[in-house]
Amino acid sequence: MKIRELVVATKNKKKMQEIRDLLKGNGIKLYSLADFPDAPNVREDGKTFKENAAKKAVRIAKFTRKLTLGEDSGLEVKALNGAPGIYSSRFSGWPKDDQRNNRKLLRKLKDVVRSSRGAAYKSAVALADINGLIKVVEGACSGIIGDAPKGTCGFGYDPLFIIPKYKKTFAQLGEKIKHTMSHRAKALDKIKKTLIDL
Repeated sequence: MKIRELVVATKNKKKMQEIRDLLKGNGIKLYSLADFPDAPNVREDGKTFKENAAKKAVRIAKFTRKLTLGEDSGLEVKALNGAPGIYSSRFSGWPKDDQRNNRKLLRKLKDVVRSSRGAAYKSAVALADINGLIKVVEGACSGIIGDAPKGTCGFGYDPLFIIPKYKKTFAQLGEKIKHTMSHRAKALDKIKKTLIDL
Protein backbone atom coordinates (compact mmCIF):
# COMPACT_ATOMS: atom_id res chain seq x y z
CA MET A 1 0.00 0.00 0.00
CA LYS A 2 1.32 3.42 -0.94
CA ILE A 3 1.98 5.66 2.06
CA ARG A 4 0.06 8.92 1.77
CA GLU A 5 0.97 11.96 3.81
CA LEU A 6 -1.47 14.24 5.56
CA VAL A 7 -0.79 17.25 7.76
CA VAL A 8 -3.34 17.88 10.52
CA ALA A 9 -3.40 21.60 11.29
CA THR A 10 -3.47 21.35 15.08
CA LYS A 11 -1.19 21.75 18.09
CA ASN A 12 -3.73 20.07 20.37
CA LYS A 13 -2.19 16.72 21.35
CA LYS A 14 -5.47 15.18 22.52
CA LYS A 15 -7.29 16.18 19.34
CA MET A 16 -4.38 14.88 17.25
CA GLN A 17 -4.47 11.51 19.02
CA GLU A 18 -8.22 11.24 18.43
CA ILE A 19 -7.82 12.01 14.71
CA ARG A 20 -4.95 9.51 14.54
CA ASP A 21 -7.19 6.82 16.07
CA LEU A 22 -10.09 7.63 13.74
CA LEU A 23 -7.95 7.53 10.56
CA LYS A 24 -5.78 4.52 11.36
CA GLY A 25 -5.68 1.61 8.96
CA ASN A 26 -5.91 3.74 5.82
CA GLY A 27 -2.21 3.87 4.94
CA ILE A 28 -1.98 7.56 5.80
CA LYS A 29 1.08 8.99 7.53
CA LEU A 30 -0.05 11.84 9.76
CA TYR A 31 1.86 14.94 10.78
CA SER A 32 0.76 17.64 13.21
CA LEU A 33 1.95 21.23 13.59
CA ALA A 34 4.44 19.90 16.15
CA ASP A 35 6.34 18.56 13.12
CA PHE A 36 6.43 22.06 11.59
CA PRO A 37 7.67 24.41 14.34
CA ASP A 38 7.96 27.31 11.87
CA ALA A 39 4.36 27.00 10.67
CA PRO A 40 2.31 30.21 10.86
CA ASN A 41 -0.10 30.68 13.73
CA VAL A 42 -3.56 30.67 12.13
CA ARG A 43 -6.01 33.00 13.83
CA GLU A 44 -9.40 31.32 14.24
CA ASP A 45 -11.51 34.40 13.55
CA GLY A 46 -14.19 32.83 11.35
CA LYS A 47 -17.87 33.08 12.25
CA THR A 48 -18.48 29.33 11.87
CA PHE A 49 -16.69 26.04 12.49
CA LYS A 50 -16.52 25.56 8.70
CA GLU A 51 -14.79 28.91 8.16
CA ASN A 52 -12.19 28.20 10.83
CA ALA A 53 -11.51 24.66 9.60
CA ALA A 54 -11.09 25.87 6.01
CA LYS A 55 -8.81 28.73 7.00
CA LYS A 56 -6.51 26.38 8.94
CA ALA A 57 -6.40 23.82 6.13
CA VAL A 58 -5.65 26.34 3.35
CA ARG A 59 -3.03 28.31 5.27
CA ILE A 60 -1.09 25.27 6.47
CA ALA A 61 -1.34 23.51 3.07
CA LYS A 62 0.29 26.52 1.43
CA PHE A 63 3.04 26.54 4.03
CA THR A 64 3.81 22.80 4.05
CA ARG A 65 2.95 22.20 0.37
CA LYS A 66 1.23 18.99 1.53
CA LEU A 67 -2.36 17.80 1.69
CA THR A 68 -3.73 19.30 4.91
CA LEU A 69 -6.71 18.65 7.14
CA GLY A 70 -8.13 21.46 9.25
CA GLU A 71 -10.68 20.78 11.99
CA ASP A 72 -12.70 23.09 14.19
CA SER A 73 -15.23 21.94 16.72
CA GLY A 74 -17.15 22.92 19.79
CA LEU A 75 -20.24 22.66 21.89
CA GLU A 76 -23.57 24.39 21.20
CA VAL A 77 -26.01 24.56 24.12
CA LYS A 78 -29.65 25.34 23.29
CA ALA A 79 -30.39 27.14 26.59
CA LEU A 80 -27.42 29.46 25.90
CA ASN A 81 -28.52 30.27 22.33
CA GLY A 82 -25.78 28.10 20.86
CA ALA A 83 -22.96 29.24 23.14
CA PRO A 84 -20.11 28.56 23.66
CA GLY A 85 -20.02 27.56 19.97
CA ILE A 86 -16.89 28.65 18.11
CA TYR A 87 -15.52 30.01 21.39
CA SER A 88 -15.72 26.61 23.13
CA SER A 89 -12.01 26.12 23.78
CA ARG A 90 -11.57 29.67 25.07
CA PHE A 91 -14.96 30.01 26.78
CA SER A 92 -13.40 31.04 30.11
CA GLY A 93 -10.59 33.10 28.58
CA TRP A 94 -6.86 32.56 28.23
CA PRO A 95 -4.97 30.38 28.69
CA LYS A 96 -7.36 27.72 27.42
CA ASP A 97 -8.43 25.42 30.25
CA ASP A 98 -10.96 22.56 30.00
CA GLN A 99 -11.82 22.45 33.70
CA ARG A 100 -12.36 26.19 33.89
CA ASN A 101 -14.57 26.03 30.79
CA ASN A 102 -16.64 23.24 32.36
CA ARG A 103 -17.07 25.20 35.59
CA LYS A 104 -18.23 28.27 33.67
CA LEU A 105 -20.73 26.19 31.68
CA LEU A 106 -22.18 24.72 34.88
CA ARG A 107 -22.51 28.19 36.40
CA LYS A 108 -24.38 29.41 33.32
CA LEU A 109 -26.77 26.44 33.52
CA LYS A 110 -27.25 26.29 37.31
CA ASP A 111 -30.92 27.32 37.11
CA VAL A 112 -31.71 25.30 33.97
CA VAL A 113 -33.57 22.01 34.46
CA ARG A 114 -32.21 18.78 32.93
CA SER A 115 -34.96 18.63 30.28
CA SER A 116 -33.81 22.02 28.93
CA ARG A 117 -30.08 21.21 28.86
CA GLY A 118 -29.98 19.87 25.31
CA ALA A 119 -26.70 20.39 23.47
CA ALA A 120 -24.75 19.25 20.43
CA TYR A 121 -21.09 18.78 19.73
CA LYS A 122 -20.28 20.07 16.22
CA SER A 123 -17.22 19.41 14.07
CA ALA A 124 -16.15 20.81 10.72
CA VAL A 125 -13.36 19.13 8.75
CA ALA A 126 -11.69 20.75 5.75
CA LEU A 127 -9.20 19.40 3.21
CA ALA A 128 -6.85 21.62 1.22
CA ASP A 129 -3.70 21.35 -0.86
CA ILE A 130 -1.26 23.84 -2.35
CA ASN A 131 -3.96 24.92 -4.85
CA GLY A 132 -6.56 25.74 -2.19
CA LEU A 133 -9.66 24.33 -0.52
CA ILE A 134 -10.89 20.93 -1.70
CA LYS A 135 -13.83 20.07 0.55
CA VAL A 136 -15.48 20.92 3.89
CA VAL A 137 -17.89 18.64 5.78
CA GLU A 138 -19.62 18.69 9.16
CA GLY A 139 -20.61 16.17 11.80
CA ALA A 140 -22.78 16.51 14.90
CA CYS A 141 -23.63 14.53 18.02
CA SER A 142 -26.56 15.37 20.30
CA GLY A 143 -26.58 15.06 24.06
CA ILE A 144 -27.49 16.66 27.39
CA ILE A 145 -25.31 18.70 29.74
CA GLY A 146 -25.03 17.06 33.16
CA ASP A 147 -24.99 18.67 36.60
CA ALA A 148 -21.39 17.75 37.44
CA PRO A 149 -18.32 16.33 35.65
CA LYS A 150 -18.22 12.54 35.45
CA GLY A 151 -15.56 10.27 33.97
CA THR A 152 -11.88 10.62 33.16
CA CYS A 153 -11.62 9.88 29.42
CA GLY A 154 -11.61 12.39 26.59
CA PHE A 155 -11.16 16.14 26.83
CA GLY A 156 -13.05 19.42 26.49
CA TYR A 157 -16.64 19.16 27.67
CA ASP A 158 -16.67 15.32 27.58
CA PRO A 159 -17.16 14.98 31.39
CA LEU A 160 -20.41 16.97 31.14
CA PHE A 161 -21.75 15.70 27.79
CA ILE A 162 -24.27 12.92 28.46
CA ILE A 163 -25.36 10.55 25.69
CA PRO A 164 -29.05 9.80 26.49
CA LYS A 165 -28.88 6.28 25.00
CA TYR A 166 -26.21 5.26 27.54
CA LYS A 167 -27.05 7.74 30.35
CA LYS A 168 -23.32 8.34 30.64
CA THR A 169 -20.94 11.10 29.61
CA PHE A 170 -18.40 10.72 26.81
CA ALA A 171 -15.76 10.78 29.56
CA GLN A 172 -17.40 7.75 31.20
CA LEU A 173 -18.05 5.84 27.97
CA GLY A 174 -14.45 5.99 26.78
CA GLU A 175 -12.86 6.19 23.35
CA LYS A 176 -14.18 2.95 21.86
CA ILE A 177 -17.84 4.03 22.06
CA LYS A 178 -17.12 7.72 21.51
CA HIS A 179 -15.31 6.95 18.25
CA THR A 180 -18.43 5.28 16.83
CA MET A 181 -20.70 8.28 17.32
CA SER A 182 -18.83 11.51 18.03
CA HIS A 183 -19.14 14.69 15.97
CA ARG A 184 -15.51 14.36 14.88
CA ALA A 185 -15.90 10.70 13.92
CA LYS A 186 -18.93 11.55 11.75
CA ALA A 187 -17.16 14.44 10.01
CA LEU A 188 -14.02 12.41 9.34
CA ASP A 189 -16.11 9.53 8.05
CA LYS A 190 -17.73 11.88 5.52
CA ILE A 191 -14.38 13.10 4.22
CA LYS A 192 -12.51 9.78 4.34
CA LYS A 193 -13.36 8.73 0.76
CA THR A 194 -12.15 12.06 -0.65
CA LEU A 195 -9.02 11.77 1.46
CA ILE A 196 -8.21 8.25 0.25
CA ASP A 197 -8.99 9.14 -3.39
CA LEU A 198 -6.50 12.01 -3.18
